[in-house]
Amino acid sequence: MKYISWLPLVCAFAGTAVAQAPDEELRENTIIVTTPGAERTAGELISNVTAVGRDELVADLQGTLGDTLDKQPGVSTTFFGAGSSRPILRGLGSERVLVLTNGLGVIDASAASPDHQVSSDGIDAERVEILRGPAALAYGGQAIGGVVNVIDGLIVEDLPEEAVSGQLYSAYNSVNDGSEIAGRGQFTFGDFVLTLSASQRDFDDYDIPGFAESEAFHEAEGHEDHDEEDHEDEEDHEEEEEIRDTLTNSFLSTNTYSAGLSYIFENGYVGLAVRRQESEYGLPGHSHDHEHEEDHEDEEDHDHEEEEHADENAFIDLEQTRIDLQAGLRFQDGIVRAIDARFSASDYEHAEYEAPGEIGTQYFSEGYEGRVELDHAFGEVFGTAGLQFSSTEFRADGEEAFITPTDSEELSLFVYETREWENGFGVEGGARLENVSRDNEVYGERSFDLLSGSIGVHQHWENGFFIGAQISLTERAPNQSELFADGAHLATDQYQVGNPDFDAEQGLNYEGTVRWQDDNLSLGLNLFHTEFDGFIFLTPGETLVDGVLVDEIDEVAVYLFAQEDADFNGGEIYGSYHLEEGPLGAHWDVKASVDFVNAELASGDNVPYLPPVTINTDISADWGAFDAGIGLVHAAAQNQTGEGLLDTDGYTTVDLTAGYDLAGWVPNLDTARVFLQARNLTDEEVRYSTSVLKDALPAPGQNIRVGFSAEF
Repeated sequence: MKYISWLPLVCAFAGTAVAQAPDEELRENTIIVTTPGAERTAGELISNVTAVGRDELVADLQGTLGDTLDKQPGVSTTFFGAGSSRPILRGLGSERVLVLTNGLGVIDASAASPDHQVSSDGIDAERVEILRGPAALAYGGQAIGGVVNVIDGLIVEDLPEEAVSGQLYSAYNSVNDGSEIAGRGQFTFGDFVLTLSASQRDFDDYDIPGFAESEAFHEAEGHEDHDEEDHEDEEDHEEEEEIRDTLTNSFLSTNTYSAGLSYIFENGYVGLAVRRQESEYGLPGHSHDHEHEEDHEDEEDHDHEEEEHADENAFIDLEQTRIDLQAGLRFQDGIVRAIDARFSASDYEHAEYEAPGEIGTQYFSEGYEGRVELDHAFGEVFGTAGLQFSSTEFRADGEEAFITPTDSEELSLFVYETREWENGFGVEGGARLENVSRDNEVYGERSFDLLSGSIGVHQHWENGFFIGAQISLTERAPNQSELFADGAHLATDQYQVGNPDFDAEQGLNYEGTVRWQDDNLSLGLNLFHTEFDGFIFLTPGETLVDGVLVDEIDEVAVYLFAQEDADFNGGEIYGSYHLEEGPLGAHWDVKASVDFVNAELASGDNVPYLPPVTINTDISADWGAFDAGIGLVHAAAQNQTGEGLLDTDGYTTVDLTAGYDLAGWVPNLDTARVFLQARNLTDEEVRYSTSVLKDALPAPGQNIRVGFSAEF
């Protein structure tokens, strides 16, 4: 296998997992639907915006959304094994990055804890749009760090060119003996379009390059070096035998079924979609020893040993049913240009099993969200005004119910306007008024009146240059965990304590961009500075128990949600180059990016869980039927950690790929590609500084991935 994986190196020098030309064109020319205001492409926006197309999603596909998007500039992951991760944008994640499906919230429990899966992962997505930086004007305070919008294409707005079309995808992964398969069919009957989609993922425990426990953690615990440990002295180590080579309990299984029906008429559409997701995944590193204190008096008891072993098999069983309704009207002229309405209702629940048949905790999230947008024009001023509302009920039952039941209501009004002159100069800006209430069963109701606004200017030149600058002020209401948490969350080894008296978090963001593009070369630079007033973060601390301050409860360390001012600075540098008929007779595509962020609290301490400086480079070569490439990712060491966190070593990974287009052999297929990938070719130990359990959960090791994708 290792010999075969080196084959593409003969054909490329350093680079990507797939040929990138179609996706580069998509980024520049596809209308970005996630942004407010007039229709614009990524190249016309001040913020760094990316549209990740289907081909690139397939090439980078992992088990979870955050891991799939991790190679995008300015994006990292909350990595929690194979089953759970959320995207982090510019060092901000969870409650500050809004994950959407077709422009509306996912309505799940993923923002409450990093071990909770996002109910959308990209395996059946048409594309994913990423907005870095504040997008709160369009989507509310929870988008203070950015937006990731997964677009599934179940509801279509225009009649397809073909009466019948479809997609197929399947892959096998050696690192976890895992299979992936997804299929989609679209059928047009007069003015009606029916879309059917299904996907399945089945991963076993994944292989790792060595020990699950990091060397830094091992040394901090006072043990010898992993390689020098004296295994004859096991009597001094009452912990379980260390995990190595394969990460125990890191399996993942998902099934998704969905259908959408659209009716297209002369100047609009209306559609209904239903999506059902079922997922089961292990919680590696999950420990419940604290729950069995009554058994410690007889630790030699065989039954107790069996009980502790069963705790190693903690897993989550998740299911969600989501219904989407969308409608739109288009007008040729006049003040009102378009009306779009979207509504989504979701019923989500997951059970955390301590062992098969033993439910420890259950989480429930039920609710709905609606959004109405009115596109308008006043002379040369184009904009969008809108109304957004949502209602969710969140509760947890069981041993680890660290948040008491909370109902949330949100109502907001927003407006965004743009004006561009013939000389290429443009101005844009808007405002959003928002009311958010959190009604908790124990602490009562908190209500927040929020105001967000932004203004920006930009200049286009015919020679391909674009410069822009914008200032935005965003306010965010604390979420239910930050306000009302009070209990042990053993998946993260933390006893979390919120503060119901928190004020709204406010961020003042400055961003500048410079881009240049010609027919073959594009370069870009985005820099940002954000000043947070009342930044909320989780940190080790003490809480009162029976009138005494303690930093540990039932052997679980206490972590407090704290509020303090903070400054974030960073940016992304990115570029791409396309060469027709280059060396070796191939079409060449080269991509590279660097992203960096630094954040400091007013006290001078570091903000915890920040990503390091990361460099991505990709080169691919395309000979028509055959393509090949190689990709390199280098992440620097992260030494600027928060209180109580260990440093994280850097890493360098190499990915190789080769693909062959079979469409010429099968006339009915538009595209048909078989591919071979070698991910993490050198079996590098990768730990994400953004992961709360980074010292116990390394990323997968070397993976040989073989797959097939087709469109017809």
